This record gives sequence, structure tokens and C-alpha cells, in this order.
Amino acid sequence: MYAIVTSGGRQYRAEEGHVFSVEKLPYEVGEQIELDNVLLLANDDSVKVGQPTVEGVTVKATVIDQYRGKKIFVWKYKSRNRYRHRQGHRQSYTRLRIDEIVTG
Repeated sequence: MYAIVTSGGRQYRAEEGHVFSVEKLPYEVGEQIELDNVLLLANDDSVKVGQPTVEGVTVKATVIDQYRGKKIFVWKYKSRNRYRHRQGHRQSYTRLRIDEIVTG
């Protein structure tokens, strides 16, 4: 069984025991959270598609880690104007482990 959940404007496939990273969520490491924006729920023989979400279905996950990704650099350059600008950015992420998918 798996579910498609949204977090931070992106969609993720959640299966029990699966680990994935989402944009930073305001929770501590070891805390259990519920993701209730479930767009799709699929069993072995049936598929439920929400309009916009599937009612009564939540995904329970545990926060494993809070970390920051690799630094990227954004360059701006204009020729003949002596304009050069470099800006760095590091995105913050939360790593989640899916514990169970609760159907209502």
C-alpha cells in the first residue's frame, strides 16, 4: 500500500518504512507527525483518488533529521558594465521516515 502526499508544494510517494526528504518542517528530531494532505491511496487491488484530498486518511511519519543541503551559487553578470554579483544559498530539509498509513 502507498499514498501520495503533499508537503511544501511538492508531491511524494509514501510507503511504510520509506525515508525521504521534504522542505523544512518546524518539528524536532524524533517527533512523530501526521501528514493529512493525501491525494491518492493505492492498495493492491484498489485506488482512491481525492478531490482534492482523500477523506479520513493520514500518514504518520517520524522526523529523523533536520539538515541543510549543498550550497549553490547564483551568478549575475552584465557585460561591458563591470557588474558581477555572486550570491549563495543553502536549502534546509527535514528527513522523514513513514511509520504507517492510517485509513479511516
